[in-house]
Amino acid sequence: MKKEPLILTLLLDEQAHEYFTGLRNLHFPKHCNYLEAHLTLFHKLPAEKTIIPHTLKEICKRETIALEVIGLKSMGTGVAFEIQSPELMKLRKTLQQKFSPYLITQDRQKLWPHITIQNKVTAFKASQTLASLQKTFKPFTVAGLGIESWLYKDGPWEKLGEHRFFNP
Repeated sequence: MKKEPLILTLLLDEQAHEYFTGLRNLHFPKHCNYLEAHLTLFHKLPAEKTIIPHTLKEICKRETIALEVIGLKSMGTGVAFEIQSPELMKLRKTLQQKFSPYLITQDRQKLWPHITIQNKVTAFKASQTLASLQKTFKPFTVAGLGIESWLYKDGPWEKLGEHRFFNP
């Protein structure tokens, strides 16, 4: 029996989540839009490892994280919002060290924080979306409120847990 991998994402504040999910619903092809907007921290961890929830519980004893939405970026066949946050990068690096034995190559690499609002379209359609959104874009700040864990279900994800940040 195949084990489903665990995905970790950053929990966004409600207003940001609704904003990015609304754009995703508008621009992502309906036939393959299984998910709401998210910022992926890790793509494939072993779900059966008990170290992961214990580590998340411990690591989340911290304040929320400020995320600067600095621009839009072409992904070739899609569009994403670029995120900048030294705090997020530090948190991810700490988690990389703790999860080191379980990381796939993709999760060992430096994080490119982004929120995808379009993918799996033609390069022409993606360039149109990018140009349209760039006309009115102004940098803004959102908050990371915690870490969510998901089981990958060959397309859709099943939410396992939510570990909110809080003051220690």
